[in-house]
Amino acid sequence: MNIFDIIGPVMIGPSSSHTAGAVRLGRVANKIMDGRQPERVVITLSGSFARTYKGHGTDRALLAGILGYHSWDEEIRDALEIARARGLNYEFVCHDIPGAHPNTALIRYTLPGGEEGEVTGASVGGGNIRVDEVNGMRVDFNGDYSTILVLHLDRPGVIADVTQLMRTKYPDANIANFRLSRKERGGMSVMTIEIDGVATEGMALDLRGVENVVNALLIKRL
Repeated sequence: MNIFDIIGPVMIGPSSSHTAGAVRLGRVANKIMDGRQPERVVITLSGSFARTYKGHGTDRALLAGILGYHSWDEEIRDALEIARARGLNYEFVCHDIPGAHPNTALIRYTLPGGEEGEVTGASVGGGNIRVDEVNGMRVDFNGDYSTILVLHLDRPGVIADVTQLMRTKYPDANIANFRLSRKERGGMSVMTIEIDGVATEGMALDLRGVENVVNALLIKRL
């Protein structure tokens, strides 16, 4: 436990769960989009998020994170207006997701050019988050570490090739946590690699060159 678990995050209020955590969820989507602004986002709010989002500013917080702001940025208060001024078309939908954490948001986005994606995560208290799915694939990370998501074909040797590249070219990047998710044998899979210390864009770029790797995304520590 660190001091921020006790006193809470540096934030624009009113709620660490409904505001600060929501900003961090939005920032995960921003990182997955490589900081690009989407043309459209549809955000499904579940549970407590759906019932209290206007009063707690959850809608503003999520949009602020998607636009790249931090939990302490004053622009959170005006995020709806900023999004409209930037030409971002947004919509909030209230729908309870079965089995989801009470503070869950599903962010679906469309980028210029038509590329689509989605992120599902929850604000679990004190400004902390848990990311559950990226583009329909199960993941499990919280933004406390720099995280690399490696989307790849489920083929023998891919995990070994990825970890071998990291060991030889980035020996100081210690893997703190590693998880693998796949929809079906032989299909698309995703590695979630949380890293101690500094992770660079070059690492993700190198991993994209590994055989059977479709894409690698770096989400720097939030």
